[in-house]
Amino acid sequence: MSSTRYRNLGLFVLLGVLFGSSFVAIKAGLDALPPVFFAALRFDIAAPILLAYAAWRYDSWLPRTRADVVALLVGAVTIIAANNGLLFLGQQQITPAAASVMYGLNPILSPVFALFVLDSRLDFRGAVGILLGLLGVVIIVQPTPETLTSSSTIGQLYVLAAAAGIALGSVLTRRIESTIPSISLTAWAMAVGAVLLHVWSVGMGEHATTAALTPTVLLAILAVAIPSTAAAYPIYFTLIRRIGPVRTNLVAYVVPIVAALTGWLLLGESVTLATAVGFCVVVAGVALLERHVVAEEFARLTG
Repeated sequence: MSSTRYRNLGLFVLLGVLFGSSFVAIKAGLDALPPVFFAALRFDIAAPILLAYAAWRYDSWLPRTRADVVALLVGAVTIIAANNGLLFLGQQQITPAAASVMYGLNPILSPVFALFVLDSRLDFRGAVGILLGLLGVVIIVQPTPETLTSSSTIGQLYVLAAAAGIALGSVLTRRIESTIPSISLTAWAMAVGAVLLHVWSVGMGEHATTAALTPTVLLAILAVAIPSTAAAYPIYFTLIRRIGPVRTNLVAYVVPIVAALTGWLLLGESVTLATAVGFCVVVAGVALLERHVVAEEFARLTG
């Protein structure tokens, strides 16, 4: 394995740790902060950091074309506002492990949206892979007339909707031919998305002034905003350039492992059998959907 491949592998694992640990930090912060306000606060801190980095790193860091503005707005609405608002709402009701598994469905949902938005066709095995992913959701949620009205099931559906939001946003932005660098685009989308989240929070009647800013809550805010957002997003886009979006998005299946371990260590959260089995079924669906990538990576490791 070359040194470049070692670096890419190291960044991949680090990204999984940063994204996975964010679920525990979100859960800890939600003990004191209103969910949508907390989501906005994440980008209040991260957006200026990334904007400063983009201004230092790139000459053309400002949106200049109509496509840049459209891509920025699509990202702000779907990937930042809808995705994070729904994710934080959902995590009020479920464990970090369960939330990370549901959220990890975005690599399966993306091809579904691409089928309609990009006219990207699926073969039979790809369709079976998507159905396996949906079966994994059913195993985790275990829908019945009684459970569908429970708070935990509603929380899982919120997180599933968040995964759908980021999947749809990634497909839509892929179709838009913007010229702005990806990190600059992300930074601007964060800034606009933070405003949208604050509007959402006010519309819901959230009152952040009553929150008790204990050292634990402050640590949770900083952990979500800096390592899991301001640091993780540049790594994410670097890996997309180096190894491509398909391989990079497979990090969604490292995230539940990290979330489960950190939730167990820091919060004493347990992982249910349904969550573990559902996760395995979802991974099987992704392996079938992305079988060409999996086969190529296996050949590299055994060659």
